[in-house]
Amino acid sequence: MLHFELVTPEKLVRSEDVYMVVVPGTEGDFGVLEGHAPVMSTIRDGDLAIYKTQGSAPEAIRIQGGFAEVNAKGLTVLAETAG
Repeated sequence: MLHFELVTPEKLVRSEDVYMVVVPGTEGDFGVLEGHAPVMSTIRDGDLAIYKTQGSAPEAIRIQGGFAEVNAKGLTVLAETAG
């Protein structure tokens, strides 16, 4: 499972293990699974698509601006706003 955190300047919005997250990057959407290569990207306004299990319907969370970082610990999205 992929460890996923969504953080805004006000609070930690989410911290959970999920199957996959699709992030609205400024150069296009990209999916992150467990074991993804390290990467850092700016994000555009759009929806994060969170897949809790393989084959499940995604949960969408609207975000605005910020950064996404993938490292050995998982995916962290630092958004200006979320919800």
